[in-house]
Amino acid sequence: MIDLTVYNRDGKEVDRLQVDEAALGGSVRYPLLKQAIVMYEANKRVGTATTKGRSDVAGSDRKLFRQKGTGNARVGNIRTAKRVGGGVTFAKIPREFRQSMPKKQKKLARDSAILAKLLSNNVVVVDALSFAEPKTREFASVLSNLKIDRSCLVTVGASDANLCKSARNIPKVMVKPVKELNAGEICRYRKMLFTKEAILSVLGKDQAS
Repeated sequence: MIDLTVYNRDGKEVDRLQVDEAALGGSVRYPLLKQAIVMYEANKRVGTATTKGRSDVAGSDRKLFRQKGTGNARVGNIRTAKRVGGGVTFAKIPREFRQSMPKKQKKLARDSAILAKLLSNNVVVVDALSFAEPKTREFASVLSNLKIDRSCLVTVGASDANLCKSARNIPKVMVKPVKELNAGEICRYRKMLFTKEAILSVLGKDQAS
């Protein structure tokens, strides 16, 4: 079991949680975690780089001049890669880099990433995190009170527009609802800040319990 301290926005302890590793798969599955990260990075690639090959360049297929008797070096048609304006040798074509994983594997990889953060003491839990209006300075103060001075993934139970606007101007901080978490983004950030509601949702527990 992992003991987690729940803080309020002022950085004072208000509660404690017990996290059973079995709720997150029991152990960190590193091969699966690597596969998920590779997929996440591959899916960010656009793959639209393209150049024109010989078949894409305008021009005749006719040989420019006869092979012998002119005193010039032998040449082919005007579209050859050796000539200015000709096609590119081994031309790039649009590629699809996307990879996929089954939903169960994605969830296991996400849970492994969260468990790895827990085991390395890089998870902070706050009892609640909401703002009546967007306030970047106030949100930065909350992070300071919780001693978070590195990159941080803030995880909430449901999307909150005011919270997202409060965090968007703070470098290396991102806000994500629980349902959008993935292993790739979890591993990109040094710290994870969960609301109590969000961590209980990940563990499959009810807020009332």
